[in-house]
Amino acid sequence: MERQQQIISMFDEIASSYDVTNRILSCGIDVSWRNKACALAFQNIQKDNLQNLSIVDVACGTGDMILKWLEIASKENAKISSIVGIDPSKKMLDIAKNKITQANFVIGEASKLPIETNSADIISIAYGIRNVVKRKEALEEFYRILKKNGILVILEFTKCQEPGFFEKIMGFYTRNILPIIGGLVSKNYKAYKYLPDSIDGFLTTESLSQELAEVGFEMLYVKTFFANVCTLFIAKTN
Repeated sequence: MERQQQIISMFDEIASSYDVTNRILSCGIDVSWRNKACALAFQNIQKDNLQNLSIVDVACGTGDMILKWLEIASKENAKISSIVGIDPSKKMLDIAKNKITQANFVIGEASKLPIETNSADIISIAYGIRNVVKRKEALEEFYRILKKNGILVILEFTKCQEPGFFEKIMGFYTRNILPIIGGLVSKNYKAYKYLPDSIDGFLTTESLSQELAEVGFEMLYVKTFFANVCTLFIAKTN
């Protein structure tokens, strides 16, 4: 089985316990990061374009980011006319469909999205780009799909090259404690051992920013959170 398909199968296996496990492991901190990501995205769109927004959430999983888009839109005086969640895991999408009725859900991979060119105002991918094997193709797809001055939002766990005291504590937690807790809740230790391994094998904040620039994105905002374990990237098309 190829690596991308192995990752998809792993998410199918943990889909039923995914939401509960995530809340426990993150202590709910990820909710505030999603809030900030959505609010900043709306704030970076011209006010006269806020009333008919098309949003695509890639690697949407069980729909957490879509729920945030719908919630934050009203606070930012934005109106969403269309929101689509795309994920390669059918079981994750099944859960999302049961949670959310205001969105359309489609099975698909980030590197080959079933979306028309220049059709989206916002594309988001939260904690998913790290799991995309063909990352360059995915970034090119994001650029293709977005309209001129469209906004890309990425939330991701990034690798810290020179960890300080707090970064080392967080690294110990993710490598040694998180897999145990995740394994107990989900009954799948291997899946939650994958998380710290995938972070170690991923890019730094600077490297991902560079890859986005090479595709053609203009970086608007880059901010690391919580001992540099998570980074929010906001970029736009030209």
